[in-house]
This record gives sequence, C-alpha cells and structure tokens, in this order.
Amino acid sequence: MKAAVYKGNKRFEIEEIPTPAPGPNEVVLRIKYCAICGTDVHCFLYDVAPPGTVMGHEYCGTITAVGTDVSKWNVGDRAVGGGGTAPPGREPAIRTDPRINYRELASTTSSVRGYAEYTLLQEWEPLPIPEGVTDEMASLCEPCAVAVHAVRISQLKLGDQAVVLGAGPIGLFCLQVAKAAGASSVIVSEPAPARAETARALGADAVVDPTSQNVEAEVVALTDGLGPKIVFDCAGLGSTLDQAFNLVRRGGQVVLVAVPWEPMPVLAADWMAREVGFQTSFGSHPDDWRVSLELLESGQVNVAPMLSEEGFIPLEDIQEAFEALVKPTTQVQMVVRP
Repeated sequence: MKAAVYKGNKRFEIEEIPTPAPGPNEVVLRIKYCAICGTDVHCFLYDVAPPGTVMGHEYCGTITAVGTDVSKWNVGDRAVGGGGTAPPGREPAIRTDPRINYRELASTTSSVRGYAEYTLLQEWEPLPIPEGVTDEMASLCEPCAVAVHAVRISQLKLGDQAVVLGAGPIGLFCLQVAKAAGASSVIVSEPAPARAETARALGADAVVDPTSQNVEAEVVALTDGLGPKIVFDCAGLGSTLDQAFNLVRRGGQVVLVAVPWEPMPVLAADWMAREVGFQTSFGSHPDDWRVSLELLESGQVNVAPMLSEEGFIPLEDIQEAFEALVKPTTQVQMVVRP
C-alpha cells in the first residue's frame, strides 16, 4: 500500500509499505479521509517526528478485514480511527503517567496511521460512524472532540461570553461547541482572511483582526467593558497567552487549547490582580468523541464551511500541503484522500 513516510528535515516521501493483516483482536481500516492536524504540522515544522513515521490521527474509513476473535466489527462497517475505551491496563500514558511530558512523547509511536491507504487498529480503538454523519464529517471527529474536551473542562456556564484566539480548525470547533454549550456570544480573533470569514459563517458574533485592530480594546468594548468570562487560546503563538490573560474579566478563566512549541512570554503584573484562573486542555477522552459525533449528527456543529474541494488532496500532495500550513493564508482545513 501507499503511505506518506516522514523522512526527517521537513520531508515526506510516498512509499510502498506492507499492507497490514489483522491479528486475532485487530481490524484493518481502509482510510477514506485523514485530516491534517496542527500537531502534525508542529512535528513537521520542528522536525520532532522520527524518520520513518507515518503520521495522521484524524481519519475515518471502512473496515476491510477483522481478526478471528473480533466480535463487534464486520467488514464494510464505517468507523473513525479513535474514541474507543481502552481495556484496563491499556490506557494511554498521556492519561495515566503523572509526570507526562508531551514534547518528549509527541511522535514516539511506531504505528502506521492515517497518511496511508490502510491502518491496523485494536478492536476497541475505533468508533462506529452514525448513519447521519458523512465520511467527510467523520474525518473531523477528532479535532471536534478536542474542542468538546476543552469546553467541558472549562468553567463556561450558560449565558457566558467567550473569546477564541485563532480560527484554525480547533478554534472553529471551539467556537461552535461553546455556542452549543450555551455561550451567549463568542468573539474570534484571527488574522488570516479565509479563516476569519469561516468563523463568521460558523456563527462568530464578532471577528477581530489582530494585525490591524487592538484586540483588547475591541473585545472589552464588545463585552460591556468587563472582558469575556472565558478565553480559549487556540493559537498558542507569540503573545497570545499573555493576550488571553489581558482580555479575560475578573474571576474569569483562560483555557490553553493550543500546544505551543516555543516560549510564550507573559507579564503577570498586568492581569494577576483580577484573580483569573488558568486551565490547560489536552487531546480528548472517549466520551468527548461520542459527544462530537452527536453534535455532528445533530447539526449543532457544522463542518461544511471548513471544507472545500481544494482542501481535499491526494497523498502525493502532502509535502506541499504541510509547507502551506506552516503559515496558512487561504487554507482552513486540509484533508488527505489516500
């Protein structure tokens, strides 16, 4: 089968690698779509993925082979490649290690994942795709689950005002999930015109351009002079974390959803007197995937404005796609179609 193999030094190569066969408790999934995640772009940009890695964890497809002891899946079933509940003792280290360091763990897996024609999964790993969810929608279940997790562990209450910094895919999902959770208004800060326009299409109450507007002044004015109750930092770049603390109101909360790979300076004297809370959010839990599928099926989360025909690319175009996503201008969400 074909796979996009990361070779190191910001370079992919399309290679023929063995097509997997299932063990007794495994299934083979033929990948239909694999969305490109910002985490993978970070692994590319900072060259932290080991050579030989086949990345991609936002994918869906069809079961093509099942192991002899598999009981819950049949050939032809549609599935997303994650969200299942691990059996006792099989939980991922990211959820069990009390001293986990994600930067050191980020790309240590040797598994072949979504940037390939097929992948091998344990029977418990995938989730079935509901009938009302298309394959295109299902390919974005994982990033939606990340936003669901961030909103669920935040202090967002019915009627609260929120701000989302960064309208990449995660930010656009945070916008929609916060609305679904009862936010009275969500303001988005985003410099890229295509992403700003998508935020408007998805229901942002206001969109601020940080390159031409004073974000703090605009946001405070839009929130009755108080600032928002919750700020989700989905950018994780430069001064966005410090900006989040400067935006939030007294007793509010900043939620860091992005994964910054470089130092982010903060000047606490500016905002610490407001006694704001800080919460980091990382990845998602199985329940978040299930909620994500429900939101997609019900239409409370809409992926259509995030997807365009130009955003679907063949495996052979993955190098150019990653290079473009390092500093996106017209890109919103790109999806590999193996």
